[in-house]
Amino acid sequence: MAVKNFNLPDPGEGLTEAEITTWKVKVGDEVAVNDIVIEVETAKSLVELPIPFAGKVVQLLAAEGDTVDVGAPIIAVEVAGSDPEPAPPAAPAADDGDEASGPNLVGYGAKAASTRRRARKGETAAPAAEPAAPTQPLSPERTRALAKPPVRKLAKDLGLDLQSITPSGEGGIVTRADVEAASSGTASTTAPAAAPALRGSDAGALAPQGAGAPFAAAGDVRVPIKGVRKATAAAMVSSAFTAPHVTEFVTVDVTAMMEMVDRLKKDRAFKDVKVTPLLLVAKAFCLALRRHHEANASWDEAAQEIVVHGDVNLGIAAATPRGLLVPNIKGADRLSLHDLAAALGGLVATAREGRTPPADLSGGTATITNVGVFGVDTGTPILNPGEAAILAFGAVRRMPWVVTAADGSESIEPRWVTQLALSFDHRLIDGELGSKLLADVGALLHDPGTAFIWA
Repeated sequence: MAVKNFNLPDPGEGLTEAEITTWKVKVGDEVAVNDIVIEVETAKSLVELPIPFAGKVVQLLAAEGDTVDVGAPIIAVEVAGSDPEPAPPAAPAADDGDEASGPNLVGYGAKAASTRRRARKGETAAPAAEPAAPTQPLSPERTRALAKPPVRKLAKDLGLDLQSITPSGEGGIVTRADVEAASSGTASTTAPAAAPALRGSDAGALAPQGAGAPFAAAGDVRVPIKGVRKATAAAMVSSAFTAPHVTEFVTVDVTAMMEMVDRLKKDRAFKDVKVTPLLLVAKAFCLALRRHHEANASWDEAAQEIVVHGDVNLGIAAATPRGLLVPNIKGADRLSLHDLAAALGGLVATAREGRTPPADLSGGTATITNVGVFGVDTGTPILNPGEAAILAFGAVRRMPWVVTAADGSESIEPRWVTQLALSFDHRLIDGELGSKLLADVGALLHDPGTAFIWA
């Protein structure tokens, strides 16, 4: 028998580090090939990692909350028929309430600074490679509050430092009630009404989880800028100050589109998918981009070339508890309406669960942001980096509209009306092309039958 290390692989395209979110195993567990052993958070998504070999877990080499470099060892497993390899000394085992077991392995050393922990208030950052046996008390510099993963997540969402919360659970464990009491500013260890978690709105701002719910914190709340939120902020700043943005608007009578949505909902061929106005907007945008393929492009600064893409990889901006994500549907323009509906449903659900694979977050060519779900009429969306166009779809409302009959007579009628806003990179799309693209999307939503003519 020998000990073999599992090193953190690159969970995405070009990522250099990830934060340990949840250990799925503990010391003493038996693991098989491809068992999920850990969940990590990258700048793009939450990723579950399988282990490529079988054996018995003898050490967890990084704790939940640690930021680990790609290539650094994270778990040591005792395997059969393998040569031993060096392993760093154990970091504290995932303190989720499970009892850690197993002694330190003597004679195994860590590469310096393979993991990093964010310094807490009033705490000096300890060396990452400091040895600590899971079954022995930790040194003051490496002391870490005991709490189960859901409680850690709640504290993280509320911007609270677990170290500053007095634990009331058995064995010194911080409970959910402790976190909620700290958030509301009370000293009681009984649980008050749960404080709302923070989530990312479509604009990337913080907002309470429940509409209209009061903010329960007694004072300021600090939310760490990391992960998806940090990556989004950097990308938006880069996009806003690199690509010259132009935004155009159009108001459209979409009564025919809403009638088509109602018909599709009753159609047995669509009973297994969710039909929404966004589905028809997505289809119309794909058709318009195929009609004006020069707009489905990106700017290659290094090569000094404009890349006109063959497929429309349609991104959908999704507000998630971790921030704004923009996963994309590869080849969306080649999908039937039913298949596009299925892809949209799966894409949004996966994003909100935090399970979007990194490959789905790259390679997009154009994006839709559905601000209408928040009751917003329109906006000036910022381009997703590397793309030439983003379409904002506003709320669909009943409004008075001037309707012209076949004989030229006019009347005012209540109609379903929405606003569309198209932001585009003026290096790639001039005013004429951008105007034609937006007008065509509006024409398709006003009269979906137009698609038969263009097809």
